[in-house]
Amino acid sequence: MRGELYRDNDPELVEERRRAQQLCDEFNACPAEQREPVLRKLLGRLGEGSWIMPRLQCDYGYLVEIGDNSFLNYDAILMDCAPIRIGDDVSIGPRAQLLTALHPMEDHELRRQRWESAAPITIGNNVWFGGGVIVCPGVTVGDDTVVGAGSVVTRDLPPRVFAAGNPCRVVREL
Repeated sequence: MRGELYRDNDPELVEERRRAQQLCDEFNACPAEQREPVLRKLLGRLGEGSWIMPRLQCDYGYLVEIGDNSFLNYDAILMDCAPIRIGDDVSIGPRAQLLTALHPMEDHELRRQRWESAAPITIGNNVWFGGGVIVCPGVTVGDDTVVGAGSVVTRDLPPRVFAAGNPCRVVREL
């Protein structure tokens, strides 16, 4: 899946997504004190002191790595068809979407046959996303950056900036 075309209806991938969906459903339904072990089964890494609020949705789970002391608020969607790396001390507001999947735009036959690819997302350390932020495939967000609520991040953001909008643009340095 890492940058190459693959078919989303491949039986092995379907089974891996089914497993992730079961763990997401379990996480979303269980009491708070029982959630951490489920997250540790689901995710590639959950750093010390990090936490995710329910409802969490992801495709595979094992491609998500979260550093230490990070927080994802309610209704996070982590479409991890490629790696999603979230650094230390990151705060992500409610209803954030980190979307790695890409679909062929020019070749409608490939789309019809359910071919797709994916590009990784990397979020640096000490980053803060307001609510409803959408991060598109292949984006890197630098350390100490703040992204305003409702922004759609389509391109890399440098360290230590405030960025906002659709498409997201740097507003000022921090």
